[in-house]
Amino acid sequence: MKKITVIIVLLLGVIAYSQNYSIKNIEANTKYSDFGVTYYGENTAIYASSKKIKGSRNKKWYLNSQPFLDLYKATVTSTGEFVESEPFSKELNTKMHESNVTFTKDLKTVYFSRDNYNSKKYYTDDNGWILIQLYKADIDSAGNWKNIVKLPFNSDQFDTGHPSLNANDTKLYFTSNRPGSLGLTDIWAVDINNDATYSDPYNLGPKVNTTRSEMFPYIDNNNVLYYSSDGLQDGNGGLDIYAVKIEDKLGIGKAINLGFPLNSSKDDFSLVFQNGKKTGHFSSNRDGGKGDDDIYYFEELINPFAVECKQFVQGIVREKETGALLPGALVTLYDAKGNKVESTIADKFAVFNFKVNCDSSYKVTAVKEYYDMDEKIFTTTNKADLELAINLDLGSSEFVYIRGNLMIKINPIYFDLDKSFIRPDAQLELERVVRIMEKYPLLKINLGSHTDSRASDSYNWSLSNRRAQSSKNWIVSQGIDANRINAQGYGETELVNKCSNDVICSEADHQLNRRTEFIITNPEVIK
Repeated sequence: MKKITVIIVLLLGVIAYSQNYSIKNIEANTKYSDFGVTYYGENTAIYASSKKIKGSRNKKWYLNSQPFLDLYKATVTSTGEFVESEPFSKELNTKMHESNVTFTKDLKTVYFSRDNYNSKKYYTDDNGWILIQLYKADIDSAGNWKNIVKLPFNSDQFDTGHPSLNANDTKLYFTSNRPGSLGLTDIWAVDINNDATYSDPYNLGPKVNTTRSEMFPYIDNNNVLYYSSDGLQDGNGGLDIYAVKIEDKLGIGKAINLGFPLNSSKDDFSLVFQNGKKTGHFSSNRDGGKGDDDIYYFEELINPFAVECKQFVQGIVREKETGALLPGALVTLYDAKGNKVESTIADKFAVFNFKVNCDSSYKVTAVKEYYDMDEKIFTTTNKADLELAINLDLGSSEFVYIRGNLMIKINPIYFDLDKSFIRPDAQLELERVVRIMEKYPLLKINLGSHTDSRASDSYNWSLSNRRAQSSKNWIVSQGIDANRINAQGYGETELVNKCSNDVICSEADHQLNRRTEFIITNPEVIK
């Protein structure tokens, strides 16, 4: 049993799992510092290491007694391992530090970090320190890196490094402690103009930067910035890896801590994704590694923005044919796999609300007694806090709610002027009433006939009662029990609009009042 327990512990030391990520320490790590992966094409990784090189003097840096950092390249296997590792470029590597590169899409231009050293000469700030600077180089037809130049927004007086290009090579993100920084080091960016010049550097703002250290930016194809910080309250200790959306040159929303196992109590940094994949590499000096800084391979199991980024869906449930509000409707939200997420009851204004994830697909349905279901499918965007309007319209084939009453749904029944006999077009609608009453043999109705206000009150009362009785008689003649129908005329006593005596109204408005309604008195018998 003890042996089995030891094996399990060792396995957990190699691969750790959480809800969002799985990770492993790659075999190529050394006892020295290995970190800062960038991909050079599909299957090649460039990274920095202070490991010893055979045949080199391996001059040591006095701050950690390790050789100076150089750039290496390795083939990336399908399991994230590095094989066939060798120095990347004799033109880029010098006797000083080089690390953290980024390439243009065509792989013909590289931006990289190096100590303030060029043309075999180094430069210091006013205090005598050699600082990090950003350089650029182009590849020639023979595959050699040429035209190595220091970028114009560097300065001997502050650090500038850790470059990352966006998807279309129009923006370069980097770390700097230049004037205007909010903390010890901040994430900055420049726009790359069409003529290969650069805009003034701009700070990504307080949604990204804090009063402490932010560094190692990586911008993905969806404009999500991954970077490391030790200045946010939810950190685990040392540098933690965060992600935040970038829009209009600033971070938006809350920076998301990517959590265990990507983050530890030590420094975790330099996260990058393989092109078009959910896998990538990051660096850490956590306990249990092979050396100082180690490179780890990871797989993203759940996108953190699908969990943290939220939008709001609000809608109204209406009667499809009339547009009438339908409060009390049951509204249900389903995810893309058809799993029920949440249900709610439309309020007294027929309004419903849901909070949903960004970048996700959903279906929302509404049901109400006596109505057919309606559903809508929608997909959210990747912008947090947006509000979406999703309205649902319920059609009724048999019944409809009007002014709080459940009625048999029919088209208007018309009578000739001052007449009460049943016209052929009215017979078609009354046949519909007969069919429904036959379908529901216990159903009882109040048959109400109404007039407009354009005659005397007594005349309209009498006319409406004659019309109500005429409608009842016709239905009874079709075999419906007379006891199931209460026929009543209301004259002009229950107008549905303002068209009362002496009010000027259109013919259409008056027609709304000339109606015959079939109100169900025992809706519980309808299944």
